[in-house]
Amino acid sequence: MALATRTDRRPSFARTVWDSTVGKKTVMAVSGLIMLLYLIAHMIGNLKIYFGAGEFNAYGHWLRTVGEPFMHYEWTLWLIRVVLVAAVVAHAVAAYQLSRRDIRARPSRYVHKKPRASYATRTMRWGGIILGLFIVWHVLDLTTGTVHAGGFQEGHPYQNVVDTFSTWYGNVIYIVAMLALGLHIRHGFWSAAQTLGAGSRTRDRALKAVANILALLLTAGFIAVPVGVMTGVVS
Repeated sequence: MALATRTDRRPSFARTVWDSTVGKKTVMAVSGLIMLLYLIAHMIGNLKIYFGAGEFNAYGHWLRTVGEPFMHYEWTLWLIRVVLVAAVVAHAVAAYQLSRRDIRARPSRYVHKKPRASYATRTMRWGGIILGLFIVWHVLDLTTGTVHAGGFQEGHPYQNVVDTFSTWYGNVIYIVAMLALGLHIRHGFWSAAQTLGAGSRTRDRALKAVANILALLLTAGFIAVPVGVMTGVVS
C-alpha cells in the first residue's frame, strides 16, 4: 500500500502578512515613511544650491564618498538607491493591490452617495501616478542626463539643475509633481500613523497638523529651487 504524501504547505509568515489587507497597509505605511525621511534630507540638500555652485557641487561629490574609506566610492549612494527603489516598488504594488481589492469588494454602485472625501484623498491615486512618472523623468534628467536640456555635465549638478529649470517644461513638470507630492504627504502621513497604531482620538489633531506642516514645508522647499532659477537668484 502506497503511503500518501502531503504536498500542501502552509504559506510563510511573510506571505500571510502580505496577502492580508492590514499587511499591505503596513507595507505602504513603512515604505512611505522611508521615502518621507529621504525627501526631507533631499530637500535640505537641494536648498544648498542657494549657497553657490562650489558648495552645491561639493555636496554632490560628498554624496558619492559617504562612508569612505570603509565603503567604496558610491557604494553608500547605491545602497540608498536600492532601498528607495524597493520602497517605491513596495508602496506602488501595495497601493495597486489594495485598490483592486477595494473595487472587487464593491462591485456595484452605492445606493446612497458616500460623504465627500477631501481633495487630497480623492487625488491620491492620480497623485501616485504623477509622482511615479515624475521619478522616471527626474532620474533621466538629472541622474543619467538622457533627457536633459542642454549639455549634461557629469559631476556638475549645479549647472545641470540650472539648465533644467531654465526651460518652461522643466519648471511645469517639477512644480506640478511637487504639488502632487504635498497632497500625497498630507494624506499619506496621517494614514500611515493610523495604520501603525499611532493615531488616537486625542492625537489625531496633532497628527493632522504635523502632516499639514510637513506637506507645506516639503512642497515649498522643493519648489524654491526652480523659483530661484526663474527669478535669477540662482544662475
